[in-house]
Amino acid sequence: MIFKRIYLVEGKENVWLDCYVADPTLNFIRKAILVIPGGGYRNICSDREGEPIAHAFMPYGFNAFVLRYSVGEENCQRFNPLIEASLAIKHIKDNSSEYGIDPEEVFATGFSAGGHLCASLGILWHKEEIYKAIDMPFGYNKPKGIIPVYPVVSSNPEFGHRGSFYNLVGTEKSEEEYAEFSLELHVDERSAPAFIVHTANDNIVNVRNAIELANSYAKHNIPFELHIFEDAPHGMALSNKITSKGWKKQDNPHNAKWVSLAAEWMNTER
Repeated sequence: MIFKRIYLVEGKENVWLDCYVADPTLNFIRKAILVIPGGGYRNICSDREGEPIAHAFMPYGFNAFVLRYSVGEENCQRFNPLIEASLAIKHIKDNSSEYGIDPEEVFATGFSAGGHLCASLGILWHKEEIYKAIDMPFGYNKPKGIIPVYPVVSSNPEFGHRGSFYNLVGTEKSEEEYAEFSLELHVDERSAPAFIVHTANDNIVNVRNAIELANSYAKHNIPFELHIFEDAPHGMALSNKITSKGWKKQDNPHNAKWVSLAAEWMNTER
């Protein structure tokens, strides 16, 4: 396996892409998955939601790429993380021959606030601000599908994870400014297919985030799957001993099936 780190933005040493590329196999072209850890747009939980996720998808025929993006209110500035995620997709596609992947088979997964960024790639990929920052063909940054896992979705004060929106958009902003990134409001015919994962009793990001996102997909007749597992606290990651930190609630073989289900979904022709 080849591993290398790519710095995506000149002058920004805190924004990079870690590339996990399997040795070539004769007559087999891999797909790619961009992995986006969470952390509330305040920090990065890459120890649990980064490299372990990359390794988990490689046996299913994927090369994996883990994104480190701008966090903290002073760094996010609304579109910075989405621009950086778009740069990651662009790098993967631009170097598809080197990485042994099909450039038309690039997916993204993300966790918590990383799930918001992952879903933003699939829903807000067409925003003008991205193309002002990156010279690339229109739609080049759109993934083939997205896998938001216990994602932050909505800015709705009733059930949204407001801390993530404060870090992304800023504090003391108007509801209209937060709503610009409230993803359930922006699903349309341009949105990428989605495989949505959550747990019913998530104690930090309310499961209604996933439900509202799925409802929006259903209203617009965009392909999606929604998997809500009964019992796990926020941040289950792989739901196995690798990512559980010794916490029994985070080590559940039933919940861990989301990985194989997501891989089957990505490997289904559509």
